[in-house]
Amino acid sequence: METNKGKESSFSLSYPILTKTNYTAWAMKMRLFMQAHGVWDAVKPKDVNAAIDDKMDKRAVAIIYQGIGEDLLMSIADKTTSKTAWEATKTVHLGANKVKKVKAQTLKAEFESLVMKDTEQLDDLCMKMNSLVTNIQMLGEKVEEMYIVKKLLRAVPVKFLQIASAIEQFGD
Repeated sequence: METNKGKESSFSLSYPILTKTNYTAWAMKMRLFMQAHGVWDAVKPKDVNAAIDDKMDKRAVAIIYQGIGEDLLMSIADKTTSKTAWEATKTVHLGANKVKKVKAQTLKAEFESLVMKDTEQLDDLCMKMNSLVTNIQMLGEKVEEMYIVKKLLRAVPVKFLQIASAIEQFGD
């Protein structure tokens, strides 16, 4: 690999393709890819009053287009900035505010009904809980860490009851 001082190095990444069911993971990966390419500030500027570099914005739009299918591309093709393309993609997949709230409530109910099976590993339960919490947070809802811990302690089977009780009594 060649080293060029003072010049940007170029590298390519394989972008994930957005599907009907993977928006949360897709958005997280795309944000990281755009940060790696140095164009995330065009989508979510740190200073809302700062001017966005046109070249950076076009690169960000190109990255977004790389990660979506043709069906969605046709519906957001009229968006002229990366910020509007990103928000339109988010709206298509997460829906309007009312739909977001309904989805969040459904995920919260699923989170509340989660119970560890006797044959299940604790890591599997934690992964399910983490996935649900991440999806709830992506919809704009806040989930307190203490709430998650309490739910985890309630979700474990009876064989973990002594450990859960000790944690509840002595943990802060």
